[in-house]
Amino acid sequence: MTKERKATLATLLILAAALGLVIANNIDWRPAPPKAELSPQDAVYAMLDAARRGNVQQYLACYTGQMEAALRQAIAEKTEAAFARYLQEFNAPIKGIAITEPQPLSDREVKVRVEFVYQDRNEVQMMYLEKLSGAWKIARLDATDRLKTLIPYGTPVQ
Repeated sequence: MTKERKATLATLLILAAALGLVIANNIDWRPAPPKAELSPQDAVYAMLDAARRGNVQQYLACYTGQMEAALRQAIAEKTEAAFARYLQEFNAPIKGIAITEPQPLSDREVKVRVEFVYQDRNEVQMMYLEKLSGAWKIARLDATDRLKTLIPYGTPVQ
């Protein structure tokens, strides 16, 4: 073997060893921690995120019972694409969301207060969630109440 060939081989071995060290350092050798159970608030945020993206199937997956059936009926009457546009348009003006701590109603049902912040108003809605197969799903909603805002969202501070 020539000196040039030995030098090339040594360089390749050093580069392979360096690459191996980089890969080994980036791999987490510890076992994955158990997944944290999602909270009722996480379920509401998941529903809002799916609506904002217009993802109809993920949106439907956040509901159960009569709410899910009613939504499926609405989708069947429109189309999935039209319902996706509706979800996006309906959620576009929302500037912020506040969700209270869940109030237990039973061992598998909770109630949360969701406040939607818009440019010119705030709206409050009570959502009732059920825990089914380890996941929280929205089972029913109360009517939305409009709150009077003294200072509209986005008003400059003076």
